[in-house]
Amino acid sequence: MHTILHPEGWTKPLGYANGVVARGRTIFVAGQVGWTPAQTFASDDLVDQVRQCLINIVAVLREAGAEPAHIVSMTWYFVDKDEYLARSKEIGAAYRDVIGRWFPAMTAMQVAALVEEGAKVEIQATAVLPD
Repeated sequence: MHTILHPEGWTKPLGYANGVVARGRTIFVAGQVGWTPAQTFASDDLVDQVRQCLINIVAVLREAGAEPAHIVSMTWYFVDKDEYLARSKEIGAAYRDVIGRWFPAMTAMQVAALVEEGAKVEIQATAVLPD
């Protein structure tokens, strides 16, 4: 299905992979914010919004017949790096609850703002459904 790329001698990353190789049909999931399917924010809490972003990603993947284990890459955009770091254990727990113990290649960055008013996080994902 997928192969995690971990160069010899490198320290194992925590919560992500340095790289992933996959073959199959590629699914590109647009950046998802932490709002409900009705496009309203049920919470202004960062962890709640992360959880909802991930739920939204899984819903889009299911439309293609994919599941969280097919995710090969994620990009996370936060408006507050300090809050992200301070709540990383809670964010990790929300991630494992929704995605499981699959850790694709990931990038996380702080941005000045997100387009959707009230959004604290936006997550984009790429998945590969095996041939």
